[in-house]
Amino acid sequence: MQLVFDNLPFLLKGAGFTLLLTIVSMFFGLMIGLVVAIARLKGNRPIRWLARVYVSIIRGTPLLVQIVIIYYGVVDYGITLGSLTAAYIALSVNAGAYLSETFRGAILSVPKGQLEAAYSTGMTPWQAMRRVVLPQAMRIAIPPMGNTFIGMLKETSLVSVITVSELLRQAQLLIAQYYQYMPFYLAIGVMYWVMSTGLSFILERFERRLAKAY
Repeated sequence: MQLVFDNLPFLLKGAGFTLLLTIVSMFFGLMIGLVVAIARLKGNRPIRWLARVYVSIIRGTPLLVQIVIIYYGVVDYGITLGSLTAAYIALSVNAGAYLSETFRGAILSVPKGQLEAAYSTGMTPWQAMRRVVLPQAMRIAIPPMGNTFIGMLKETSLVSVITVSELLRQAQLLIAQYYQYMPFYLAIGVMYWVMSTGLSFILERFERRLAKAY
């Protein structure tokens, strides 16, 4: 394990990239998911159909295929993306599809009486959604959203195929240098576990605070 300690800063740099990829992708994934969920619930028929097709395609294909298409496939059409940009786009679009289903289910679980009460006070549909429905839906959505968040943390390892220097990629570079597999794979396994546990703790605290508020 001395090799691991000697190269720990190199691995920690990869862990930092992993966290950055996770946070940025989940931020944009949350926005995409919320827009798609509202589109499926409140949009007209063509918009609902487009949203449904998007969710079906993304959930029905492997994330690795999506990453490769966005990085390598679009080159055929004259679009060249940096590896980090392609990783952000692929992870955000993928997370958005799953989160849209989480948000849609959470919004549908809010009693209709809440909306009727909001309308009776003179709120517009958008005001009722923003002030009444979404805060309650968020409380319901936190546990499955947390699962998606932690899953995204682990799935960032897939972007190593497009040479993004996240944690797995850094370990692979060290393995190529030292020809030692087990120490580095064990080390990054522990690091993924620590990051996942930390994120779970933060999300649980946030869920408790939200539960007290409602």
